[in-house]
Amino acid sequence: MATLTNANSDAVEPDPRRWWALGALVASMLTLGFDTTILNVALPTMAEQLGASTGRQQWMADAYVVVFAALMLPAGLLGDRFGRRRMLITGLGIFFAGSLVGALAGNVDAVIAARAVMGVGAALITPLALSVLPSLFAPGERTKAVGIVSAGSTLGLPLGPIIGGWLLNHFWWGSVFLINLPMAALGIAACVFLLPETRDPASPRVDLVSAALTAAGLGALVYAIIEAPTRGWGDPLVLAVIAAAAVLITTLVLRERRVQRPMLDMTLLAHRGFLFNTLAATLVMFVLSGLLFVLPPYLQVVLGHDALGTGVRLLPMMGGLMIAARAAQPVVARFGSRGVVSAGLVVLAFAALLGSRTTVDSGYGFTALWLSVVGFGFGFSVVPAMSGALGALPADRAGSGSGLLMTLRQVGGAVGIALLGSLLASAFRDRLDVTGLPAGAADTAEGSVVAAQVIAEKAHAAGLAASANDAYVHGMDVVMLVCGIAALVSALLAAAFLPGARPGRPARAAGSEDSAPGMVDAKADARQ
Repeated sequence: MATLTNANSDAVEPDPRRWWALGALVASMLTLGFDTTILNVALPTMAEQLGASTGRQQWMADAYVVVFAALMLPAGLLGDRFGRRRMLITGLGIFFAGSLVGALAGNVDAVIAARAVMGVGAALITPLALSVLPSLFAPGERTKAVGIVSAGSTLGLPLGPIIGGWLLNHFWWGSVFLINLPMAALGIAACVFLLPETRDPASPRVDLVSAALTAAGLGALVYAIIEAPTRGWGDPLVLAVIAAAAVLITTLVLRERRVQRPMLDMTLLAHRGFLFNTLAATLVMFVLSGLLFVLPPYLQVVLGHDALGTGVRLLPMMGGLMIAARAAQPVVARFGSRGVVSAGLVVLAFAALLGSRTTVDSGYGFTALWLSVVGFGFGFSVVPAMSGALGALPADRAGSGSGLLMTLRQVGGAVGIALLGSLLASAFRDRLDVTGLPAGAADTAEGSVVAAQVIAEKAHAAGLAASANDAYVHGMDVVMLVCGIAALVSALLAAAFLPGARPGRPARAAGSEDSAPGMVDAKADARQ
């Protein structure tokens, strides 16, 4: 196909195959959407069959998110310089390969490596899937196309736990990776035959040093947080890695401030509206990623539901999120972004504090109640926050702003899994009663609630099983309490520092044409 040098050119003849191409892009984004949540349901099963401790489970989740966050910005630049279709095909191919390795993996290290490879593919797919739309659709159709792609990504979130649960009930745990293969293959075929090639010769060069600093800094930070509960926060290795992470991230910021065309434009944070809306959206990802990590073991191990039942029981949160996300923009138009974001964070704080009252005997009814409220809090905070963040910038900064916003959201997700997962592991280990167990068995039992239950079953120790359930719920309550306090503090900051709505100038919607080419769905709250 002919190569278009300007992806934003509006003089594009409508291609009758464009809706078929859009369908393939939707399939790709749908895969990324449910791959965000599908692994969480599989973690308890994988922990049992692979012997993964809580820390190893955190790495299985975070390997994907850390790589995703670190490579998203340079991936977009690669598409601009070398061809968006070519890089999108490359991303889908890498995602395919990572999924295949994950499906065939025989140990935890192989799964972690596969997830990291999948993160590379997802980092290429996410920004480029939307950036090719201007070459397919005229302005009159473009907003509709962006909405359809965004809806595909959003739909993947609630589908992930259900699909994952059904697969685990009928096949082995590797099937949660295998499901990605036909979807990625479909996307590759559609890109080859239906998408035109586009590029932007004027885009800045990919800064390999900055990309390396981002990946190394984030990786070191996450490693330290995950290892701290086992080694102790005062351990020399943990302190050394934290110091290294601080040096790497500081070096990145200083380097980006000196570069004429930075990959990570930190000057955008000088816009108060962008800064505080981005902080709010990042915190929501922090909480959501942490919750999706700690909830499945509670539903599957403590309450005793199977994998499919666990996935279905996460739907109240997803349902509340999707309803609130759709209703958010009209509410913002009536009451203003500052009020809605602040109120959404207050609702989120209330739901988390309510969830912190969960006991072993609470049952699913109480859980469904606070999960529903959590979903509403997410939806009414993150959508206006993301729209407000981009609306606070000049139109010519929307592309770089959306890239920074997406990256910080992924960082929030990675740190949420690492920090809240580590908090859970520490609380679980402190509360678990391993009296009478041999040292080796006690150490294994303290690794995760799944391991404790396996040892209790082998040793016929009903007391250990009960203690494991109690310790896990205690750890989950501590996580919920921290989430509630963080959300409440964020609500106060939003109310104090977010700019009020300007009369006659509504905030630009997240899916508007200005922000569409570089932005992922504002309603898809758990990527990555």
